[in-house]
This record gives sequence, structure tokens and C-alpha cells, in this order.
Amino acid sequence: MKNATLRQLKVFETVARRLSFSRAAEELHLTQPAVSTQVKALEGHAGVALFEQLGKRIFLTPAGTELLRHSRAIISQFREAEDALTHFKGISGGRLNVAVISAGDYFFPRLLVDFAQRHSGVTLNLAVHNREELLHQLADNLTDLAIMARPPLGLDTVNESFAPHPYVIVAAPAHPLADTPSISLDRIVREPFVVREKGSDTWSSMEDGFGRHIARLNIAMEIKSTETIKQAVIAGMGISFLSAHTVSQELQNASLVVLDVKKFPLMLDWYVVHRKNKALPPVALAFKAFLLRDGAALIERFTGIAPASLKQRR
Repeated sequence: MKNATLRQLKVFETVARRLSFSRAAEELHLTQPAVSTQVKALEGHAGVALFEQLGKRIFLTPAGTELLRHSRAIISQFREAEDALTHFKGISGGRLNVAVISAGDYFFPRLLVDFAQRHSGVTLNLAVHNREELLHQLADNLTDLAIMARPPLGLDTVNESFAPHPYVIVAAPAHPLADTPSISLDRIVREPFVVREKGSDTWSSMEDGFGRHIARLNIAMEIKSTETIKQAVIAGMGISFLSAHTVSQELQNASLVVLDVKKFPLMLDWYVVHRKNKALPPVALAFKAFLLRDGAALIERFTGIAPASLKQRR
């Protein structure tokens, strides 16, 4: 039976159910000789007769009865597989696998909920990683889409920006520089900084923002948690360079303020990234289009951060 085909099993099942070659041919939209050929080929693979004819009627042999049971089970499994795979052919019922850099977890779940509300039946799978872990997810094909501020350089990826991503320097409201206008980089680097770890997206962005001044930065503490950094700054342990989207709540409740530093905020972008040769499922393609179309406006609405309102000083 190893050379039997699904087509042969389907033809056999139809003849066995109808107990007629002619009626089976009509149902399958085949000629009667074509149906007879498929059954004969299956009998050749089985090595036994599957039907016997008594007068003008045909009946299943004992071997045919046994094969019919297995045939129906095989056909049913193929149908179940087809039903399962149809979820990947459309948005509804699809599974969206997306990974986001840790700075994005302050607004990204709300983006996912908004998308899911527009496309019922979508299953969401969100993972939050630091930069190293996120690049690992991409390299090992463990996620369909990655959301980050700085696209990878060593991977063959498609990188498309979908929203502004401002970085600011924040301090506690009582900080001596809180009301100082046009603070120079030479002055700000002397302040104690609470920073993210080297190698993080935030640290790399900070290197861009400070340029040659980064070597003179007064680093008081290096902390891997953005939440802990915010609490340290609120407590007066120093100032920090952070994504404006991660401090939106603190800016609204005035537990943190943005310092007026020349050449800041640093304006970067949010990117949606995927491997260049990856065949994205329809749900991932739809989510990417959603981000490119509506992502910027929704992030501004969810965070209350309007990049245009953050004064860009040169």
C-alpha cells in the first residue's frame, strides 16, 4: 500500500459509499473508466480484491471493508490538516508572532489590541526582549516580526520605519537644571547619569545623541531595568537618557521632567523588521501594513507624546 495515493483512496471511498461505479463517477465528475482505473490501481497496491460483483450489483469484500475504515480515517485527517492550514491563508484565525524591544512594551500591547479588534479571530503572541535576545529571535527564525529602534546590521532583513521615536534627558522636578534653558552637552555630561547597560538599544542610541561627549559622561549607575532607572531618577540619584515613550506616564503626572538640552530630543524611529526571504503569513503582513499606516498616530494617542511638541534644539 506504500504507493497508494490519496486520490485513489478518495475514489475508492466514493465507490464503496455509493456501491456503484457510475454514481461514483457522477459525484466525482469523472468518467466511469477513470474511476475503474483508480480502483484497479488501488487493488494492485493492496494485492487483494476490494469489490466483488454479484449480478448487476457490487459489494465490498472483507478486505475492502477493512480498507474503507482506514481510508475514511486518512481522508478525515487530511481534511483536518486542510482546515488547520486555512488559518495561515487568511488573517482571521491566524497567529501573529511578534517580538518587541523592551522600550516598546509601554505602548505595544495596546497596538496589538487595536489590531485584534479590527481582525476577529487573530491569536496574539507577544515577546519582549532586550536587543541581544531580539536579534537572536530574528536570526533563529523564532518570530515573524521584530519591533526595534535600531535595525540590525549583520542580518539580511527588511527594515521599515513606522513611527517617530524621540529620546530625551529626564530629571526629577526638583533637579537644579530643571528650569535651565539650552543646557550644553559640555554641562550635562558632568551630571551623574543613571544609564541602561552597554549593548542595549538605549545605550547605542545614547552614543548617537552624545557623540564624542559620551566618553566624558559621568555614569553614576548602570541598570538593566528602565523601571528601576526611572525610580532612581525620581528619587534624585541622577538624571537619565530614555525613550520618551517609556516616561510618558511620569511626564504626565510630573514626577519627571524633560531637561532642555541642546541637540535634544534625539529623534530616531521605530522600525518593523523581518528576515528578507521569510514568507510572512497573511496576519503578519496585515499587521505590518497596520503599523505603517496607523502606528505613528496610535502611539502618539496611547502615550500622549507628540514628537512635534518636543522642542528640537540644535
